[in-house]
Order: sequence, then C-alpha cells, then structure tokens
Amino acid sequence: MRIVVAEDSVLFREGLVRLLEERDHKVMAAVGDAEQLMNAVMDHHPDVAVVDVRMPPGHDSAGAKMARRIREEWPEVGVLLLSQHIELRDCVDLIGTPGFGYLLKDRVLHLDDFNDALIRVAAGGVALDPEVIQALVRGRRTPDALRALSERERQVLALVAQGHSNSVVARKLGLSDRTVEAHLRSILTKLGLDDDGTTNRRVRAVVAYLESEAPPDS
Repeated sequence: MRIVVAEDSVLFREGLVRLLEERDHKVMAAVGDAEQLMNAVMDHHPDVAVVDVRMPPGHDSAGAKMARRIREEWPEVGVLLLSQHIELRDCVDLIGTPGFGYLLKDRVLHLDDFNDALIRVAAGGVALDPEVIQALVRGRRTPDALRALSERERQVLALVAQGHSNSVVARKLGLSDRTVEAHLRSILTKLGLDDDGTTNRRVRAVVAYLESEAPPDS
C-alpha cells in the first residue's frame, strides 16, 4: 500500500513510518505541515493519506480541513485522520463516507487494528474509533427511522459504522455470519435504503446512523 504521512511531531511521525514499513507498506512521503501534505498527495497519489488533525501552520484542525480538500481534489485517495482528542467540527461531513477513517492516536499502539483500518480505508471502506462513535451518538434523541430498529439491530449498525465487516460483527456479538446478514437486510429495509444501483447501501446506512445521531454542536 502506498501511503503519505502528515504529522508535525517528529518522533511520532518517524515511529509511524517505521511501523508502516514493518507491515510492508510503502511510505511515499512523511511531512510535517498542511501545505507539504497537499504537495505530497499531488505528487504521489497515494492509496491512503494518514493525517494528524492538528498541524501547522495554525496548530488547529488544519489536518481535518486538508482531509476535505483531498476528498474534493483526489476523491480516490483514502484519508485516515489521527487525533489525540476527538475533534469533529471540520470533518463531520466526511464521517461515514467511503474511504475515510478517524482514529485516536492510542489506536496506533494496537498494530493489527491500525493495519486493518488502513486496509479498509484504502479499499473504500470506513474506519472509526469507538470513541468517535460514542461522541456522535451522545446527547441526541433517537430519530423515528432508527427507533424502528431492534436493540440487536442497533448493535449491528453501530459496529458497521465503526467499519467492521460482517464476519467481525458476527464474532463481536457472538452471532453467525448469516444472522448478521439478516439483521443488515432488516436494517436497510427499515431505513428505507433500497438499492439504487449507484450508491453503496451499507455506507448510506452508516451515514444515516451518524447524521441522525450527531450532536448539534459537532
């Protein structure tokens, strides 16, 4: 996998590059600010850009803003945001869309999980930290469409929103793959997500889940 890394902390950046290379990924560029990130993506067209949310020049949410620019200019490039703390204001509209992930930096310490997230994002899937999901669903009433779901269906959808495959959802909930598939069919039906031949219904279900439950101040 071809990866661009954008992280202003030299120690974290070098450590991340080493971890990625140990997993046989090819790091095309490792940069420390938003402008260098955009130049690196333009020059290398990586499979995934791994981007710190807070970066120079302002040390605000420049990384999240660059993620939106990457999505606009190079929609085929996956983006995996990393953050010490959850900051959703400048990227909430990307959450649940294909080829996007948001993980807390502590997740990098769990190498298998981090590598799985990279692979999902590169393949056009989603990868969301469980704490990001909790932040999105906190403090909001369940809308009518989601109220129709059973408790088990909500559990399945929450795990799907994190980017897990059917087999992983099945393992985490102690269900068979066929049972998870049946729950997903029921979820899609209840949410009114018919197959229109152009949009991935699984992603649309995630978007519906996240948008419906995102707190007003996100």
